[in-house]
Amino acid sequence: MRREAIGMALSAIACVGMAQAQAQAQENDAPSPSPAPVALRLPAPEARQGVASDGIHVYAIDNDRIGKYVIATGERIAQWQGERRLFPHMNSCTVSGRELVCAASNYPAVPQTSAIEIFDTKTLRHLRTVSLGFGPGSLTVLDRDAGKWWAVYANYAGKGGEPNRDYRYTLLVRMDDAFRQEAAWTFPQQVLARFAPFSCSGASWSADGRLYVTGHDRPEMYELALPEAGSVLEWKRTIGIASPGQAIDWDPKVRNRLWSVDRKETTLVASDIAD
Repeated sequence: MRREAIGMALSAIACVGMAQAQAQAQENDAPSPSPAPVALRLPAPEARQGVASDGIHVYAIDNDRIGKYVIATGERIAQWQGERRLFPHMNSCTVSGRELVCAASNYPAVPQTSAIEIFDTKTLRHLRTVSLGFGPGSLTVLDRDAGKWWAVYANYAGKGGEPNRDYRYTLLVRMDDAFRQEAAWTFPQQVLARFAPFSCSGASWSADGRLYVTGHDRPEMYELALPEAGSVLEWKRTIGIASPGQAIDWDPKVRNRLWSVDRKETTLVASDIAD
């Protein structure tokens, strides 16, 4: 009888596990929400990794090059080309005063190393590098909010990943002005499942202090919040966007306007996101 009871209990546990796995698979395969309306598209050959905006200009980001465009006309007024050996993977940037501050790494090489590359916004001249060396992943995001720097370290299952550390180890890090870690949070399971097997490619704080992140290849964005306790970010909602993942930036002058990139079309995309 005891063996029978143990067998029944194990069978029940297995059934629950299978049901949870099936539910997770259905969630992973769920279609993306309908995309938010697109207000503007600007062709830009550098639009391969991400975009940053100062409200008047947009900066199209590729691994080793940047283009500066006037939003009103679409004209490119400055460009920068780096040496690929030194700039193998620049992923995203943000405008901070007169500087364009960019997250970079050695992806897909391992061991993973990261750096912050800083440019003059007027001329796109490369000003300096802050080398972070080895870290908890590949630096893909750097944003400024509430007097702090916010970084995302990506991890991957497969190409560019470290042994025994996949997308589940993706990390949001709050940093001080010297880019030293102050606190860190992991991502919620339902968002990680949508990232898989890749990771977080974009993140930007909105003007009203909300955090939005994107993955590598799905046309959707996730609103997250810092938890009241613990180390796991809280998922608030998933929003459909017109471009498949990659780095994003909020327009500081037009309310609720999000900039993203369509890497296949090498186009900068401005979408109007509902509250």
